[in-house]
Amino acid sequence: MDRRLFLKGVGVLGCSAAAHPLMTAVTLAATPGENRLVVIILRGAMDGLDVVQPRGDRALVAARPGMMAGASDLDGFFALHDGLSGLKPLWQAGELAFVHATSTPYRDKRSHFDGQDLLEAGTGSDLAPAAQRDGWLNRLLTVLPGAQSETAWAVGREMLPVLAGAAPVQAWSPDQDLALSAPAQALLTHVYEGDPLFLQASGTAFGLAGMEDTGGRDADLLSAFVAERLRAEARIASFSLTGWDTHKAQERAILRPLDQLQRAVLGLKAGLGGDVWGKTVVLAMTEFGRTVRQNGSGGTDHGTGGAMLVAGGAVKGRQVLGRWPGLDEADLYDRRDLMPTSDVRDWAAQVIAGLYGTSRSVLETTVFPGLRIEAPPGLVL
Repeated sequence: MDRRLFLKGVGVLGCSAAAHPLMTAVTLAATPGENRLVVIILRGAMDGLDVVQPRGDRALVAARPGMMAGASDLDGFFALHDGLSGLKPLWQAGELAFVHATSTPYRDKRSHFDGQDLLEAGTGSDLAPAAQRDGWLNRLLTVLPGAQSETAWAVGREMLPVLAGAAPVQAWSPDQDLALSAPAQALLTHVYEGDPLFLQASGTAFGLAGMEDTGGRDADLLSAFVAERLRAEARIASFSLTGWDTHKAQERAILRPLDQLQRAVLGLKAGLGGDVWGKTVVLAMTEFGRTVRQNGSGGTDHGTGGAMLVAGGAVKGRQVLGRWPGLDEADLYDRRDLMPTSDVRDWAAQVIAGLYGTSRSVLETTVFPGLRIEAPPGLVL
């Protein structure tokens, strides 16, 4: 048996069908230099107005009289939801920033599937479906010079289109149901006893598998796994966190995904250590925002403009970027949503340029085809 046969065998034994297609023994290009990029996809449409609350806009309280969660001040206008209070030391240290009133070019239909596809494809909504099959992170790998060894791992609960494309990637799903009894695990461990590298990998697989209802432990283990790879040869990683679709009882429903996000960011910092964290940018982005007004169930519905979290030692933090459009009804998109004033791809492009020196022309034509970069610099040190 070899590593590829093992991966196929795990699939037969009950491996998650969503993750199995990307499981491969192929290694891929290491990016030049020591900078790291982590992209977290927040699936379900995170409510940026709840996470980074524009307390300085009087229309917010009128729109959400029954669901104003506790928050601590950031800059006199915006306040951070108490569910992310553990990130305040990063803000104070200049290692945390946010972008508000931002979105992909996706508009009006408000479908999670379409919104996530466009977010991970990194294209404009007017491009043909065939042009949206590759992910923008994968296209980035094809233009970075110095490809030599293992680079990016797509780590998430399902196949990540953001890393799909011509460049080979390895995938891992932290909630795979391996469906292996203790004797079966012991047998596989024995089979690979003579292969220290894969013995360690299979041990990680067993440790990460079946972690539902663990009260945050999944985010802890996932971030520790990603940090371990980034401290080795990997330089780019991407994974997803779910639970952001808060149609009802949002005050309670949003607490778990906030905890997961906070644990993931803090886990990455702890696992990477100060030397690597200082060369790292973490981008947490979502497919779209949510409605400004609360609904009858104490939640919010699918919207347009949202927020992005940016963390890391390579970030110029302690700032909430993006032009604030206001929450008066006349200022809203379709008179219901936060009006987007920037493109999420703009900010991602700025981070890539800062980390890897990728030219504007390559970013606008290859990595994010159709993008016209307009965001002002100042997000990366």
